[in-house]
Amino acid sequence: MANNIGKALVMLGVFITIIGLSFLLFSRLKLPFMGRLPGDILIQKKNFTFYLPLATSLILSAILSFIFYIVSKLYK
Repeated sequence: MANNIGKALVMLGVFITIIGLSFLLFSRLKLPFMGRLPGDILIQKKNFTFYLPLATSLILSAILSFIFYIVSKLYK
């Protein structure tokens, strides 16, 4: 049981690292769709900026849910 949890945590760590590196790559490539979707909220004032990437978060959540669904079906 502990062996399976350890493997799962290592895989989760690798997955999070890959996602983090992809975000760094996306920010350097200046992809137009990352963080600038129509549902994202941006409020800019004189000394204040508020950004809520609502649409981007929903799309990433759907993609990650699909990936985790596929992975769970492979390891059953």
